[in-house]
Amino acid sequence: MTTLENVVAVDWRSGKDQIYFFFKDTNTYSRFSISENRVPTTYPLPVSLNWSGFHNAQNLRFGFTTTGFDTDAIDGDILWLFDRYDFGDNSPCVRKYDQDTEKLISTLSLQNTRWHQLVPYFDKIIAGTWWQTSPGRAHLFRFLLNNGKTLRLDFGYGTIIEEDINEKTWPGLSAYKDRIITAAQNDRTLADNYLYIFLTNNEYIRYNIQENRALSGPISINDENWPGLLQG
Repeated sequence: MTTLENVVAVDWRSGKDQIYFFFKDTNTYSRFSISENRVPTTYPLPVSLNWSGFHNAQNLRFGFTTTGFDTDAIDGDILWLFDRYDFGDNSPCVRKYDQDTEKLISTLSLQNTRWHQLVPYFDKIIAGTWWQTSPGRAHLFRFLLNNGKTLRLDFGYGTIIEEDINEKTWPGLSAYKDRIITAAQNDRTLADNYLYIFLTNNEYIRYNIQENRALSGPISINDENWPGLLQG
């Protein structure tokens, strides 16, 4: 693999923080260890043999992690995977995955879940993340769309707002809004959280969530700053 494309990145918070990359064309995935700053040489691996209850990443749209957000797992880390249901009518669904037990809890129609407001935008969403800027601000989620738009889903107010990606909503990102492939958060301890926004041409932007601004222009994705990610 020499080019990062048709991929979905998600954050993983149980244990040592990781970022998982699902390669949809090959139905494989890699695990980037943030503490070790590399992908182990054993990756990529088949999704179908290594993820409980989740076997096909080809229809995956986006995903992200929450901690203590869900009532069924008050202190747990939950990975939410949004894809199309592969056992029936191909409608949008959400898979609720317990990171602590590494088991799938449920697969439900998106329309019948707390995320139902995303249904009209489902096929446009290319990335989403939990936008927790403080302990008291834990109900906001933000999404990047493939048409230069962005969503703010706020469970505290029960609202969803569609906006343009511009210098007011995503400072430093608007020039690259048509190149976004996927994104994943680095939930850093005792420091501001970063959102890594991956672009075409093997580049990425490091975005500060608390400050709501891009910290860098595009940085090359290579074996020096993302060791092992392009292997396989």
